[in-house]
Amino acid sequence: MAHAEPDSGWESWGPGVVVVCSWCQGTSGNIKDVEVLNCEYGKNTIKFLRLHTEGKKHFVKEVEVCTHLRLTSCHEYLDGNNSAVIPTDTIKNIVLVLAKKNGITTLEQFAIDICQHFMTTFCQVAYVKTYVQEVPWQRLQENGAPHIHSFIYVPNGIRFCEAEQCRNGPLVVFAGIKDLKLMKTTQSGFEGFCKNEHTTLPERNDRILCGELFCKWSYGECKDFDFDCIWNKIRECILEAFAGPPDCGEYSPSYQKTVNCIQMHVLCKVPQVQVIEVVLNNTFYNVVDMKNLGLTNDKEVLVPVESPYGSCACTLGRKTFLEAQVHMLRDERQNLFGLAAAQRN
Repeated sequence: MAHAEPDSGWESWGPGVVVVCSWCQGTSGNIKDVEVLNCEYGKNTIKFLRLHTEGKKHFVKEVEVCTHLRLTSCHEYLDGNNSAVIPTDTIKNIVLVLAKKNGITTLEQFAIDICQHFMTTFCQVAYVKTYVQEVPWQRLQENGAPHIHSFIYVPNGIRFCEAEQCRNGPLVVFAGIKDLKLMKTTQSGFEGFCKNEHTTLPERNDRILCGELFCKWSYGECKDFDFDCIWNKIRECILEAFAGPPDCGEYSPSYQKTVNCIQMHVLCKVPQVQVIEVVLNNTFYNVVDMKNLGLTNDKEVLVPVESPYGSCACTLGRKTFLEAQVHMLRDERQNLFGLAAAQRN
């Protein structure tokens, strides 16, 4: 199963941190013009099923977790000193223990629980980021009645979330949906694009629009949100904006415009979302030429062209939130430089 690992970023430990490698001292000596931009580690693909019961009824959450830490020093990298290192096996065990003790009410709350545990338990942790994605099990229905302990895998998009926190900083929560495959068979076109001697693509005002969608949004600072309700509302907004009204649809002049419509619809309908990123990877369909078979194919039989494929992406954010983030990042940067100076003394 695909998963998204926490990215490293480019936060600096500050100028003047000398990187010393024993194996290179005999040739080049200490490298004094190298700066540690980031050092972190963690455990990826922690997979497990959390089962709980209420009377005869069973409830399941199967998840995959990645948790990464950045410590207040980088001695394990520079000096080989592991005294502050929390082993990745311990990280895995902590994730499993938290699942046992707290359960998984929502993916977001479980990610928050993980971040808060590392921040409150280990003083050497400067930053923690955790990613959680859910296996899409859905309760079976038999003649309209929900089954008490049977489930079916329904790939209607994979739900995921991320939570991250710097020491003395806010806990920030992201959520999203990926691998959501969507198609509409008309009300889509692509015309008026730039052309030159290399252009072979014909203009179309009626085509199939099909793609796999990735959507990730930020709530900003963590608050007491109903994460399940918001996630379901955003998924509903994505489908509405992609398809349009059920009786007539909505014309799309490009994949890019469809992405923008999805983002604007979410931002209008869900005030808790501060930033939203959407990536749409398209699948192109070619009409099969059946003239040699003595048939006229009026866009009835088509074959997918899965590679190479086009892709478009856009990130939108509310201006007030982005302006506040600029000030916060500036303060955080100053704190990082202060930490580096303290380490050198």
